[in-house]
Amino acid sequence: MNGNRGLLIGRMQPVHKGHISVIKETLKEVDELIIGVGSSDKSHTNSNPFTGGERILMLTKALREFNIDPARYYIIPLEDIACNSLWVGHVKMLTPPFNNVYSGNSLVQQLFEEEDIPVIQPPLFNRTEYSGTEVRKRILNNENWEELVPYSVVEVINEIKGVERIRKLNKKEISELI
Repeated sequence: MNGNRGLLIGRMQPVHKGHISVIKETLKEVDELIIGVGSSDKSHTNSNPFTGGERILMLTKALREFNIDPARYYIIPLEDIACNSLWVGHVKMLTPPFNNVYSGNSLVQQLFEEEDIPVIQPPLFNRTEYSGTEVRKRILNNENWEELVPYSVVEVINEIKGVERIRKLNKKEISELI
């Protein structure tokens, strides 16, 4: 393999400024970055409200907004499979070859380490504020969520009526608990 290629995996539910910061920092260490959109098969739940395609759209537009060279990254949807011990092989089948994995997820780290693939913990940027959970919580509470995500992601969420979707999903879950 020519050059240094890394794999960064995240659910991006939704893409926020912390994701962009991690991508920019990781691109300082690698020639090319594979951005794996994790759980791409999951959508329309409280923790995964957006489809894989919607998240790829958000990510593509956000990377363009921040002038990140598209020749330096690949965006690959990564669906979950039921067997964790087979997941690394599944990911390797779907992606170009890579040297290192960048992930803050402890399960992802363990699965790649068990396959002797080096794992690097990326720096997390203001994780309490820049998280998909925080963005979704602010949407539910009518708080300022827009400041946490790139402008282009606000546009995509508005285009797909994502705020309404998140609120309906939350109401549905609450009514199912009662």
